[in-house]
Amino acid sequence: MRISVLAIATFAAAAGISCAAAPDETAPAPEESAPAMSFFLTSANPGQGASLGGLEGADRHCQALAEAVGAGGQMWRAYLSATAVGDEPAVNARDRIGSGPWVNALGVQVAADVADLHSDNNLLSKDNSVDETGTFVFGRSDDPNPNRHDIITGSTLDGMASSAEGDTTCGNWTSEAEDGSALVGHHDRDGGGDNPTSWNSAHASRGCTLENLQATGGDGRNYCFAVR
Repeated sequence: MRISVLAIATFAAAAGISCAAAPDETAPAPEESAPAMSFFLTSANPGQGASLGGLEGADRHCQALAEAVGAGGQMWRAYLSATAVGDEPAVNARDRIGSGPWVNALGVQVAADVADLHSDNNLLSKDNSVDETGTFVFGRSDDPNPNRHDIITGSTLDGMASSAEGDTTCGNWTSEAEDGSALVGHHDRDGGGDNPTSWNSAHASRGCTLENLQATGGDGRNYCFAVR
């Protein structure tokens, strides 16, 4: 019997016949991997309220938080606008974040592109605007938990830097002034202000310190987008 089996194996090898098992056609196809996270709310403020070190400092904060959860292989930008100062032109938040699409940490696509993001069709909400770890952020209806729905943007409804008089960006994200202000949106699409259901431009903040931002229902958080 040993000789017979050996002879058969030798013959098969010489003839180029494969002895590999046939594939199991009933086996399930491998699952596609979830798309990489490309949008989140910052889980914490760096500690100085709206003084983030300018746009560059805010971008570094987004990048560091993304890297902490293994998503640092992309270029991250803070969704923040800056107003014109001297020879420096205004910067629009919508122009800083690439072309999309954007997906949260839970695998939900919140917007397909820039136009979709700034339309009524986006899926930004308290359920979908989670932080980089996939954790939900308290909103206005979560009382007695602290309301943290004010998200700093310095932007108009269409994602542009505001041309209104007065401070709308806390000194382009370099100031903790008590008398400063920044435009904020509501991540839960609920609350007060001129545009209470807006995710990016609901009203102005009371001031620029972390305490000021918290007093009006925020925590100095901002949106982060991967440039794609």
